[in-house]
Amino acid sequence: MKKEKFYITTAIPYASQKPHFGNTAEIITADAIARYRRAMGYEVYFCTGTDEHGQKIENCAAEAGISPQEYADRVSSELRGIWDLMNTTYDKFIRTTDDYHVRAVQNIFRKLYQQGDIYKSVYEGWYCVPDESFYTDTQIVDGKCPDCGRPVQKAKEEAYFLRLTKYADRLIEYINENPGFIEPESRKREMMNNFLLSGLQDLCVSRTSFKWGVPVNFDEGHVIYVWIDALSNYITALGYDPANKRQPELFNKFWPADVHIIGKDIVRFHSIYWSVILMALGLPLPKKIFGRPWTNFGVDKMSKSRGNVIYADDLARDFTVDGVRYYALAETPYATDGSITYELMISRYNTELVNNLGNLFKRTLDMQKKYYGGVVQPPTSPEPLDDELRAAATDAYATVVKCMDTYHIADAVAGIFSLLHRANKYIDETLPWTLYKDETKHARLGTVLYNLLESLRVAAVLLMPFIPHSAEEILKGLNAKPELDALEKTAKETGHKNGGYLLFSEFARFGGLVPGSVTGESKVLFARVDEKAFFEKLRAEKQSAESGSRAQNETAMPEGCALISIDDFMNVELRSAKVISAEAVPKAKKLLKLNLDLGCEQRQVVSGIAKFYKPEELIGRNVVLVANLKPATICGIESQGMILASGEETIRVVFLSDDTPPGERIR
Repeated sequence: MKKEKFYITTAIPYASQKPHFGNTAEIITADAIARYRRAMGYEVYFCTGTDEHGQKIENCAAEAGISPQEYADRVSSELRGIWDLMNTTYDKFIRTTDDYHVRAVQNIFRKLYQQGDIYKSVYEGWYCVPDESFYTDTQIVDGKCPDCGRPVQKAKEEAYFLRLTKYADRLIEYINENPGFIEPESRKREMMNNFLLSGLQDLCVSRTSFKWGVPVNFDEGHVIYVWIDALSNYITALGYDPANKRQPELFNKFWPADVHIIGKDIVRFHSIYWSVILMALGLPLPKKIFGRPWTNFGVDKMSKSRGNVIYADDLARDFTVDGVRYYALAETPYATDGSITYELMISRYNTELVNNLGNLFKRTLDMQKKYYGGVVQPPTSPEPLDDELRAAATDAYATVVKCMDTYHIADAVAGIFSLLHRANKYIDETLPWTLYKDETKHARLGTVLYNLLESLRVAAVLLMPFIPHSAEEILKGLNAKPELDALEKTAKETGHKNGGYLLFSEFARFGGLVPGSVTGESKVLFARVDEKAFFEKLRAEKQSAESGSRAQNETAMPEGCALISIDDFMNVELRSAKVISAEAVPKAKKLLKLNLDLGCEQRQVVSGIAKFYKPEELIGRNVVLVANLKPATICGIESQGMILASGEETIRVVFLSDDTPPGERIR
């Protein structure tokens, strides 16, 4: 029987820095969906990759003293390593520097230009380097990017534009006729009310102010901007190129995409810009654009400048890969932002994975071995209580299918853990150790243990898309040969070492465990994390990462200076910064406004040093910036940090050597 196809993509992360936990949670989410669809019998194609062009990468490479390609190679490799560590089963990893992608993008641009959907004009407005976005005067907020809040730059240059206005009415009609096209519903309302219904403007799609990008091959000096370059990866990854006489089988089979899994902050680029590009190319639109909520650190968005970034590979050392996957999937609701803190991670890990799942697995296998030498008994002595456990297994299966089909991932995970909670309660209700003491109850004991083993088996099958390694370990402990054989076979079929799947229709129904089979040895699936020891280790690692020692902190301080702990000091983020411009603040004799280069971003700082330094004396000098201070408004100007200086009557700025790279951490 021919399988139904399913094409799923993630947004391709920008290759400027290591991805944080929130970035990684997106691909884990997509991987869980891909694994689930395989388990439902679909032929899945799962695409991810890296976006590797643009001014920010060009700047970062220059600061690192290497070429943009070398810089992109380095970051892309690191990112792919993290994706692989997380056991993600992508079928295609595309890089926008790949030759075939570059050629296809050039041909897409040329086609749109030749048919009049792209035209040449002059762009004048505001540009945000970190977000690679253009904004009008009405869109910026107090001189800052409306999306990320960082300073924008005035830009005026010759450019090519995509005619969004030509397709606006058609796109509005399409969205109204396809209510599931943008999800959650709140994202759809945002796109309609804030952008489409208020009127679109044509979009700038080329740049001349930097060189690191796909060249416009009929107009030297222009590079194709991210909206056409990066977004086109979803079709170029399938071999699409408008220059092809016939598009390849892979494209014809899998396009349109069934779902784009993206962050909520880039829904506009996908639902509007990408949709217009596809309409102009005469291609069908993706079936669904799912704007996934963010995973915040506590209540704040993760940001290096805030010093609150958590990385998935670091977490995996203490919580295992499946622990990280579990948290990423279980703690991000359908429409509202999720949250991660170390305290929350420890609590959920110990409660659900160690206690609920891990202890159930170990206790059940230990009892099976103690009472029956591991031999699975037939369930010949049922009681009404057993029906509740069977119903919980049936409900878990139904919940997973319902929730995964509608992208309520956290609810799907919760449904499986409800089964595990019910199985733990079943132990307390049936008291197997008491049944063992009464020989007349041994048939009942065998039935109870069968039901527990079978609950674990069903849970393991359902958990395969979410925590695949642990699910397989459970099946190995149960010695569930049909399931293990199927995993080996399907892993070869998918080409993924850890990508085997189990068809839910075949393996997820209660009653599949074969009486007479022999269970294996129990093991600890998840080791408990001691919160106190964890934070002591974390503090030690932070202290080791800094060059300062605790002894320095214990040196006698001048009278009137309160002692602080090493932890307090570690919270201060000091960075080198190069002064790229300096000017006096009007009506403020003591203040200078400095623009600082931190390598991959710029900051604006107001400093009270005007009496001691002329602006021209500071330009090109390297200073020390306190980078994680909350912004403050001084004389109507936002100051995004402060620079270090000594003295009271005479102020002396702390300068670093000229060869200190901007953005380097001061230790």
